[in-house]
Amino acid sequence: MRGIVRVLGLPVLLVLAWWAYSAVADNFYVPDPLRVVRAFADTWFGQRLLDDALPSVGRLAAGYVVATVIGVGLGVPIGLSARLRATAEPVLEFFRAIPPPVLVPLIMLLVGIDDSMKVLVIVSGCVWPILLNTVEGVRALDEVLADTCRMYGISRRHLILRGASPQIMAGLRQALSVGIILMVISEMFASSSGLGFTIVLFQRGFQIAEMWSGILLLGLLGFALSTAFRWLERRILFWHWSNRA
Repeated sequence: MRGIVRVLGLPVLLVLAWWAYSAVADNFYVPDPLRVVRAFADTWFGQRLLDDALPSVGRLAAGYVVATVIGVGLGVPIGLSARLRATAEPVLEFFRAIPPPVLVPLIMLLVGIDDSMKVLVIVSGCVWPILLNTVEGVRALDEVLADTCRMYGISRRHLILRGASPQIMAGLRQALSVGIILMVISEMFASSSGLGFTIVLFQRGFQIAEMWSGILLLGLLGFALSTAFRWLERRILFWHWSNRA
């Protein structure tokens, strides 16, 4: 019983506070939760789920996978070589400091306004936490452990991937939240489908409850992906969590 109260207590309080504010303020732009739930059912339990929500998830998945391949593929050799790291670090820090949303107009000019633009925007933001965490994870490998593995005939590749995997997973976790944000931002520019496009469309049409329902769907999507990632991380890094426990 205590576990249920601990998990549901704060969300219930937030919904009650939202309900109380909407009743007292009588603000057109803050509908009560019941209206939002009804709009959610009417809007997303139908064709819009296929036309807007699923394409958004597909773009997010594509950009996330590409960023993972690039980030881990570049991070491992950079982390292993001090010379390569010294050469690449100023360039990496420069590009990491550029906010990905400001690259959207440039990417639109270079690749157009189709799905490849949206995927590339997601890649441009997701790659940095993966890359930098991979570099730090490989760089921090224990030399004594490396010598021990060499004595027992354990391959260097196995040592690198296993030893750096906690840091790599931390970068993947950060990149997931960044990817959701950039997914929405990319769909707000010259798009005809997606969650970001739909939310802006509702806002411009003063369909406020429907707009809130889109925001609610984004929150639920982020929560579901975070929960799934946590479950997967526990399975992949079971040895790491056992050692910490």
